[in-house]
Order: sequence, then C-alpha cells, then structure tokens
Amino acid sequence: MKLAAIDIGSNAIRFQVSSVLESGNSAQFKKMEYVRFPLRLGHDVFTTNRISDKSFARFKKLMTAYKLLLELYEVDDYMICATSAMRESENGQELASQVKKELGLFIDIIDGQREAELINSAIQSYLGEHTYLHIDVGGGSTELNIYHGGKKIKTRSFRVGSVRILENHDLPIVWKDMEAWIKETIKPSMGKVTAVGTGGNISKIYELARLKPNKLLSLKKMYDVKDMILAHSMEDRVYKLQMNPDRADVIIPASSIYMKVMEWANAKNIFVPEVGLKDGMMLHLYERNAKQKKIEFVNKEDQSKGKKSFTINKLS
Repeated sequence: MKLAAIDIGSNAIRFQVSSVLESGNSAQFKKMEYVRFPLRLGHDVFTTNRISDKSFARFKKLMTAYKLLLELYEVDDYMICATSAMRESENGQELASQVKKELGLFIDIIDGQREAELINSAIQSYLGEHTYLHIDVGGGSTELNIYHGGKKIKTRSFRVGSVRILENHDLPIVWKDMEAWIKETIKPSMGKVTAVGTGGNISKIYELARLKPNKLLSLKKMYDVKDMILAHSMEDRVYKLQMNPDRADVIIPASSIYMKVMEWANAKNIFVPEVGLKDGMMLHLYERNAKQKKIEFVNKEDQSKGKKSFTINKLS
C-alpha cells in the first residue's frame, strides 16, 4: 500500500509518499519521496489577511506538481491538510475550491484542534505514564497538549507562530493567554513535566545541540544553541549551519516559543521525536484503509450469504 500526505503550513508545504509494510498486527512506514517547498503563505495572510495573487498562482502550480507525483507513484490514498495560514485567510477556501475544480484534489482546511489530534496520534507511542507537555510550533500557530497518566487531558491552539512573530503580527494578549492557560492547567500535584517538541525548528535545534539519539535536550542547552545561532549571520546560518533559507530566519522566533512554554510549565528538558503533522496524517490514512479492508472482507462474506453489499469511496 502506498500513501501520501501533503501538509500545507504557513512557512512551507510538505509532500511525502510512504509505502506501508505490514507484518501481523503491526505496520511500518517506509518513506519513498519527500519534498518541502518554502511557499510561506503566512507572509501574505498575517499581513493582509489574504493570499496574494502571486502566491495563489504559485500554489496551484505546486499542487499540479504534487498531483503528478501522486499519479506517478500510483498512491492508494492521500490526504491534504491546510493549517493556520489558509484557515485564517479571506480567500483560503476559494483557493481550495479552485484546486478541487481544476485538479480534483480535495484540501481539508483543519482547525487547531484537529491539527493537534493528528500530531498527537503520531507521538502517543513515545509517551509513558508521566506528565508531558507537547509543543508543536508552526508558522502561524502553536498547539499545546498536556498528557498525564497516559491520557491527554487538555489541548489548546494559540495564534503564535514563527512566521507570525517574524512579521510582527503576534499579539501580547495571546502570549499572556498562553502563559495563564499553562500555569492554570499544569498542577504541582502532576509532578515533573517533560516537554515533547515537534516541528522543523525544534528538530534543527536538536541537531545543532549534537546530542546522542533519543537523549533529552535541556532548556539550558537550548539557550546555548540559540545564542550560537544568533552569533551567525543569515548567510552563515545557511552555509555553515546547513539551514534552508526559510528556516534561517524563523528558527529564533520559534525557539523563543518553545523556551517560554517550557519555562511557564517548569519543564527542564524536552524530548524531540522525529514526527509531525504528516506522520499523523499517514497514520490516519492507514487506519482508514485498514478499516476499509476489514469492511470489504466482511462484505464478501455477506455476499456469499446472499446479503446486500455496499462500498466505501476512497480519496474522500
């Protein structure tokens, strides 16, 4: 089975095709293709509340390219999710409708809660029974999820993100709201809090910290890495620190979000699994298709007994 996920973020648009290797009751995802294109829709939306005509046209060209890849890889199912930039733009739904009409691709503009649910499905296997604060920083929003005793107990999305800060469109009242929510929700009785970070920026910070795989990254070490990055020019961040140009300018704003949240939660360390929204989308696709296979199997048994059959449409 081949599955594809397209994550339309505020800073970049990611495309991934994976093959599913099933063995008994378990499944592994093997990446076949990954493309990250820095369209940065958030630059338009957080400034004018609209996607510009130029970005509109480039977006449709990119979706055309991704459609060709979907066809070339002969994927069995796909999912396209758009997050804060498209959901906040005045013409985001118009763009999604045009892509559906012209290319036949359905774009699901998801809210912050749905975004958090998909990401959480990908990280749950990494969590134990202790208290965790999951922090996912995107270009336009930050999703926070609190786990305690092996269960998610609270979730919230805040309109603070790396591109939004870079464009000076983050509001002090949102920061205060986020701080108050964290301090009110995380109780001393919940014990030590470990942060869990997802997103391209925290992955790069972890890489620059030069830790052994699966080691926790301390808040103190994060400050050291941030200071090291600040000591480099934008050009040196690209050529010496091996960052994409659209990562080099947002990594400092993003790091500020992770560190502020950790300080408010009194979390001294952060765990950085290599997962994100697209991984949650892949899991959703796999579960959807596995369920369909089961229904189709039962359906064939029903047919053999003379019962009426039914079908479920794919690519919905």
